[in-house]
Amino acid sequence: MTHFCRPPDDVEVVTFGCRLNLVESEAMRRAALGQGKRGVVIVNTCAVTAEAERQARQAIRRIKRERPAAEIVVTGCAAQINPALFASMPEVFRVIGNSEKADPAIWAEAGEEVRVAVSDIMSAEAAPKALTEGVEDHTRAFLAVQTGCDHRCSFCIIPFGRGRSRSVPETEVIDAARRLTANGFREIVLTGVDLTSYGIDLEGAPALGHLVQSILRAVPSLQRLRLSSIDCIEADAALIGAFADEPRLMPHLHLSLQAGDDLTLKRMKRRHRRADALRLCGELRRLRPDIVFGADLIAGFPTETEAMFQNTVALVDQCGLTHLHVFPFSARVGTAAAKMPPVAPEVVKERAKRLREAGDLALRRHLDTQIGKLLPVLTERGGMARTEDFTRVRLKDQPPSRIIAARMTGNDGTALIGMPCHLPG
Repeated sequence: MTHFCRPPDDVEVVTFGCRLNLVESEAMRRAALGQGKRGVVIVNTCAVTAEAERQARQAIRRIKRERPAAEIVVTGCAAQINPALFASMPEVFRVIGNSEKADPAIWAEAGEEVRVAVSDIMSAEAAPKALTEGVEDHTRAFLAVQTGCDHRCSFCIIPFGRGRSRSVPETEVIDAARRLTANGFREIVLTGVDLTSYGIDLEGAPALGHLVQSILRAVPSLQRLRLSSIDCIEADAALIGAFADEPRLMPHLHLSLQAGDDLTLKRMKRRHRRADALRLCGELRRLRPDIVFGADLIAGFPTETEAMFQNTVALVDQCGLTHLHVFPFSARVGTAAAKMPPVAPEVVKERAKRLREAGDLALRRHLDTQIGKLLPVLTERGGMARTEDFTRVRLKDQPPSRIIAARMTGNDGTALIGMPCHLPG
């Protein structure tokens, strides 16, 4: 959860979930302010797990206790999927759907007449607007270029919160990238619900790789372009070529792998198999030796045996994964996986712990290989920075949003320790 604190006469946003939600949260805050709203708290929910939904309800109750006069507006994926649940909460002033929340006109309405404004997300056809906002200490800007998902993984409820895949036209994306660069952002991160499906709904079906190449060509002043999570089976030839040929495309990819066992992947209704993940990581590492991979992995998926789980653990080393996001399986009502024979909760918890430990070990190994190197880093607030491969670096006394050289002098097991210095020559 990210909590954007604001004065009582301002608009406050409490955000759960993905980077796309972060971008949309700031867009909503500005839209509400533009319509003269004050004393409003927007809760932008996530539905990826039952726990995320529970945390949102808990936050709503806490906000009302702390600010009894606040008008709490609930939106996001959990609100889209189950608006009645949030509308039944006495603390909630209004519930707004995902299609509606980006419309400035919705924030002009008083709310009393239409307390629940949630349309059928599956009928949404219009391309989203290019939404941009700098988050993470205002050092990098996130550019939302796609929303929705046409796939139906057996564990995932998100398509029912986001609707079909819809893409921002390339010209709008490039215009937004130019604005962000002109405003001083040195790094832009492309984000979406299913980023590698970008373009399938646009004329000519331009793929993500084409968009990446177009941005880099059209915005030569952009110093760093990065991708958020992608699906390994949809990495097109132009995207792979861009990693090989374009140093401004950062050598870091976060992959939506979910498992390393073929039977588990089949039951998840994923479109890739273990060999596809190995093939992509191997090819990209051959073309871009400095590339670093992160991954989403689920522990304790229904019917998962110990041998199947071990295949997922082995994938960490075999793909050379460095940054893991590990999720204990959480059944979501309305998904096929919720009806499958579950793994015992204590086993799910224990496997998630072991998978995180494997990720921690992989990260420490990566950090050890970086000691002594002179690397360009993008500085952040709080004495932190990021290398090109997105590794965290601890630095002292550096203003944010600068690209500087730093010598890696050590690590603390979770981040590198750097010393600012000048590049040779």
